[in-house]
Amino acid sequence: MNNKAFYITAAVLIAVSIGFWSYMFQDSPQPDVTEIVTVSDLYEGEINLTMYHSEGCGCCVKWAEYLEDNGVNVTSELIENSHEFKNEQKVPRQLRSCHTALVDGYVIEGHVHVEDIQRLLAERPDAIGLSAPGMPPNSPGMDQPVDNEYQIVLFDKDENMSVYAVHN
Repeated sequence: MNNKAFYITAAVLIAVSIGFWSYMFQDSPQPDVTEIVTVSDLYEGEINLTMYHSEGCGCCVKWAEYLEDNGVNVTSELIENSHEFKNEQKVPRQLRSCHTALVDGYVIEGHVHVEDIQRLLAERPDAIGLSAPGMPPNSPGMDQPVDNEYQIVLFDKDENMSVYAVHN
């Protein structure tokens, strides 16, 4: 009698196990994706950006060229005291970089990607702007071939900060 109970229990456990694993590995239906929406599709307006920088900053000029190559209209303005300008724009000290730009009511600090600017303008968050803190060596305008992950940070008037994008 014990052998019979053992075999019945084993058979039930095997059947349940087969059913469970069949369910776990079944092909789930894939959603019908007929159109992929990109960030650039979300913001259709013309982007006019003014970049404020110190004289002799080559990476600032390269960043402006990168933006222009990607459809952004850039006006370049030389300023004597970039720290005072950053203070006026309420850029937190830990997020500062070599240049500061203004676009449609937002501050763009440093070597921010054009896609991040497009996303910012499409989403219109309640924020002061975006920053690529410091000078990431492989960011647009710096263009150094290093494997370095860095963050784009969204910041607001209360100095709340959050990661907006990550780039390599």
